[in-house]
Amino acid sequence: MIKNYFKTAFRNLWRNRNFTFINVAGLAVGIAVCLVIFLIIKFELSFDEFHEKKSSIYRFVSVNENEDGVKRSAGVPYPLPTTLHNDFPSLVSTAVYSDRGDQIVIPDESNKGTVKKFKEESGMFFVEPSFFKIFDFPLIAGAYHSLKEPNTAVLTKATAERYFGDWRLAIGKTIKRNNKDLFKITGVLADPPSNTDLQLKIVASYVTLKDFTGNTDWISTASNHGCYFLLPEGTGPEAMNRQIAAFYKKYRKGDDRDARQSNIRLQSLAEVHYDAEAGNFIDRTVSKSMINTMWLIAAFILLIACVNFINLSTAQAFTRAKEVAVRKVLGSNRRQLKLQFYSETGLITFMAILLAVGITYAALPYLGTVVDLPLSLRFSKDPGILLFLLATGILVVLLAGFYPAVILSRFNPVTALKSKAAAVSGKGISLRRGLVVIQFVIAQALIIGTLIIVQQMDYFRSHSMGFDKDAIVNVAFPQDSLGKSKLDYLKNRLTAIDGIRSVSFSFASPADDGNWTSNFRFDHAEKEVDWHANLKWADADYLKTYGISLVAGRNLNPSDTAKEFLVNETLLKRLGITDPQQAINKEIDLWGEMKFSIVGVIKDFNAMSLRKAIVPVLITTVKDFYGTAGIKLQAKDVPSTLKKVEAVWGEVYPDFVYEQKFLDTKIENFYTQERKLSNLYKIFAALAIFLSCLGLYGLASFMAVQKIKEVGIRKVLGASVQNIVFLFSKEFLLLIGIAFLIAAPLAYYFMHDWLQDFVYRVNISWWVIALAGLIAIAVALITISFKAFKAAIANPVKSLRSE
Repeated sequence: MIKNYFKTAFRNLWRNRNFTFINVAGLAVGIAVCLVIFLIIKFELSFDEFHEKKSSIYRFVSVNENEDGVKRSAGVPYPLPTTLHNDFPSLVSTAVYSDRGDQIVIPDESNKGTVKKFKEESGMFFVEPSFFKIFDFPLIAGAYHSLKEPNTAVLTKATAERYFGDWRLAIGKTIKRNNKDLFKITGVLADPPSNTDLQLKIVASYVTLKDFTGNTDWISTASNHGCYFLLPEGTGPEAMNRQIAAFYKKYRKGDDRDARQSNIRLQSLAEVHYDAEAGNFIDRTVSKSMINTMWLIAAFILLIACVNFINLSTAQAFTRAKEVAVRKVLGSNRRQLKLQFYSETGLITFMAILLAVGITYAALPYLGTVVDLPLSLRFSKDPGILLFLLATGILVVLLAGFYPAVILSRFNPVTALKSKAAAVSGKGISLRRGLVVIQFVIAQALIIGTLIIVQQMDYFRSHSMGFDKDAIVNVAFPQDSLGKSKLDYLKNRLTAIDGIRSVSFSFASPADDGNWTSNFRFDHAEKEVDWHANLKWADADYLKTYGISLVAGRNLNPSDTAKEFLVNETLLKRLGITDPQQAINKEIDLWGEMKFSIVGVIKDFNAMSLRKAIVPVLITTVKDFYGTAGIKLQAKDVPSTLKKVEAVWGEVYPDFVYEQKFLDTKIENFYTQERKLSNLYKIFAALAIFLSCLGLYGLASFMAVQKIKEVGIRKVLGASVQNIVFLFSKEFLLLIGIAFLIAAPLAYYFMHDWLQDFVYRVNISWWVIALAGLIAIAVALITISFKAFKAAIANPVKSLRSE
């Protein structure tokens, strides 16, 4: 019996193979989009799920409240991990510190010469041996407890092979970090999976960092210095929070205001990958709202594909009414007819799933690049993919097959045999119109959203940051005392190169990933201000190199230590000073250690991305904090100039890996997440309009067949090609117009809400919304006109003879 259902279904599908192709292609694209989104979401939700004790793993998060609001950071005070061992001896905890841009040298046997040198942009971690009691990173050689000793490290297998050719040769060898710290390799770890926020390359002993373990500063924190622990059995998070709050209050000295404003809270490992504010060690998080949005887009795309199927099936009811009637006369009941139509839908869905898997395989390498994720489609390793496809297939069969099965099986055989057209109720036409409207509401909303995101991205690129970011490269230099001692010589050599306008050494560029903030006392006030200023440690050439203007006073004098301050206009506004001249010679007291006068006020600039408002900025000269060189180039022959810069660098720092970063590129990378979102939206919007037009094409094709006699008569009576094309197009254009009226306010509402995340943002212009409508109408018109024009130029004699 079942075999007969599928045999009949196959014959019907083959008889209407054009519509079958449209249905299979539409559903395949829709299912492929869902499959890709499923793979992306599954990857994001799998982060650090492989740890056996994941439900008990927590980290501490610093919470600070001041005039700027409540801010959370993954960084904890430097003494916290060590003190925690003393006050909670049974608690399994570890400090985790990860640095950036480490220079790794493989020294010769005397540890003086250099065999190889590498730059690790990330992946250098300092942990305690208990780290491996908390996390599951298996060791393939050596022992974890070796990290009890200072200057020891374990490497991942890939890193060991990169350094020494064969990971088996790594144990016992030595590496040198940043030209000063030697580490003996005592073990080799298996490479960490891609779905962890702890992308380890080198894991060194935390006890090596004597500045941290012996630190008594409970005020300062750095976002890359964290602490993880295992929540003891029988202790709830809230109970632990209370214990940690009391512990923190015991050591963090301060007044009542300070105690209220600063605290430490627990955060589960399961929340880390989704917390953009506190962040993680890979600097990439994904919000739960983004995951929900992607699910919604997948559902919409699949809905559009199902709507195509329903529309074409109900349209074909004209031609299948007699078939249904004959079957009923021969004894078929409604249940059997429903099974027949469900089997046809099932067959189409099965073919669509096979095609969708092929499309996904072909598109995954490109899409993986677009979203910068290691996506893969491996059924053997992930049976969840098969389950997802099965669930999607069942959903599509039920969603797409339900209405055609119910409508077609309900036909009255007597009425249908008398007149095919009469057998079809007018509700079918109304439904098709409604579904076409739904399709184009989704497609036009996605187009509007895409245009606004692209516009916002263009705004990020073109908006002035308040400083010069063009033709400036940043190059890191050794931060040890020997490296710092060569800075003056390096600057003289660089400024002598034809093609370089100026050179400045600083802690960071005006807008940078790394930021150092602190509050301070102003003009001998009793208390520090209740907000933070962004600290810029920079030499006297900083303003010249980055094109930052003075509005009052003068620039800093050349010095290796702090002697005076520059402040920006926003800092004065926060202090309530309206005239910049009034701030000159006022004292700023930073930590009680740097009490110097303000000598100049600079024009405001964006020290962070354009998501955030301009912050107060404080600049002074402290050579010990410098870590990067800003080199302003002349526009002519930049490649040649950069080669000369690299040659000088190699000569001054022969053991240091030279790496240049253009400042404008670095700033563009602030918006990597938005750029990925923009690319995904472009793809989804294009697919939505493609699927919608595929459905329109099918309906127009069907209409051409149904109206063949009418078109023939109209042509005989003198109708032109334009008249025929208008006949076909007018109804669809009306439906698309109605869809636009619904999509426009919906898209405006959601995109306006999305733009609120950015302090600097575009206004949603009417022309952007109108352009989206015109795009949808133009693409739909082209789709319909193709079939309409073909019908219009057909010979009316042949059309009428066919009847």
